[in-house]
Amino acid sequence: MKRSKRLSMITFAYVLFLMAGFALSASAQNTAKVHGSVNDTAGNPFAGIVLAFKNSTTGQTFEATTDAGGRYAKVGLPPGNYSVTLKLKDQVIYDMITELMAGQDTVANVNFKELQAKVGAEQEEAEKKAAESRAKFASMKVHFDAGTAALEQAKQQRAAIDKMPKDQQAAAQGQLQDTAGKAVSELQQALEGTAETDPNRHIVLARLGDAYETTSKFTEAADAYTKAVALKPDPGYYNNLGNCLARTGKVDEAGTAYQKAIELDPTNTAMYWRNFAVGLYNTGRIKESVDPLRKATAADPKNAQAWYLLGAALVNTMDFKHDGDKLVPILQPGTIEAYQKSIDLDPNGPYAAQAKQGMDALQAMGVGIDTKVNQRPASNAPPKKK
Repeated sequence: MKRSKRLSMITFAYVLFLMAGFALSASAQNTAKVHGSVNDTAGNPFAGIVLAFKNSTTGQTFEATTDAGGRYAKVGLPPGNYSVTLKLKDQVIYDMITELMAGQDTVANVNFKELQAKVGAEQEEAEKKAAESRAKFASMKVHFDAGTAALEQAKQQRAAIDKMPKDQQAAAQGQLQDTAGKAVSELQQALEGTAETDPNRHIVLARLGDAYETTSKFTEAADAYTKAVALKPDPGYYNNLGNCLARTGKVDEAGTAYQKAIELDPTNTAMYWRNFAVGLYNTGRIKESVDPLRKATAADPKNAQAWYLLGAALVNTMDFKHDGDKLVPILQPGTIEAYQKSIDLDPNGPYAAQAKQGMDALQAMGVGIDTKVNQRPASNAPPKKK
């Protein structure tokens, strides 16, 4: 009987041992391990380095210290993401992040020699790219400066041509085309030297649009300005885009561009509406220029130019009726008032003089026009944008 009892005790003890082993095994499966080595900048084992593992979720911190061989190990860590800080005599010398998985032994080595070499290579590559960027910018700027100089020269030539008698303008057009062509070529090369994300790209595009516009290549200019406003919604760019779209007959799109300029720069609302009207007027869309001119005078009722332009536009869109063999003019409402406003605001100014001429022409037409000699109202010189 005693023998049987002893056997039962041994069996019970063995079962307890197995249960304890099972518990230890289950606990090990629910925690994580980490081990590794730390080497200094010479590649030698780095002893005495304290590694602090901080759990990103719970905030718990666990520490391990490297031995004489630069090795360390830590067990029983809750699985998760950890920020790891390496300290030498309480001074932080390196940080990293690692993920520890349940039931796994993660290797996390730190070799300062390799890190130093990597940092050096990255710095060298960064310096190389910076040098390439500087060289590319320098090349771009050479073309940009040359293009800008040629553009300014072309504008001066354009202004001089506008002041010449009509019969002398053709001879000077060739020189203008050469100068503007150089501006376009240089600015295109400058554009090729900028990346899509280059902060200077919108400036180059705007100058390119200006160069095209100087030689009346309004379609190409509008394309350049469209790309410029996509990079930077500048009111000046939208104004120039509107000018070019109006010149190509895209009236609705031009109106949208001017409206964008007004939204960005409401203090110059009147100027943008005037520019819209001038673009329409100069392309023969005189009737369509009346509405923006009314908006311009409403926004700035003290601008003599806008009132004169409105009067001229109304004159050029007035109707006529037959009275026997004569045509009798039918004035558009507000024609005389617009001319008179321009005169009252600046009696001695250039627009007052033109408004007086318009008034005189209207007075002369008051008795009708003899259709046998095909007389028409005196035309007003096309206005210019400001």
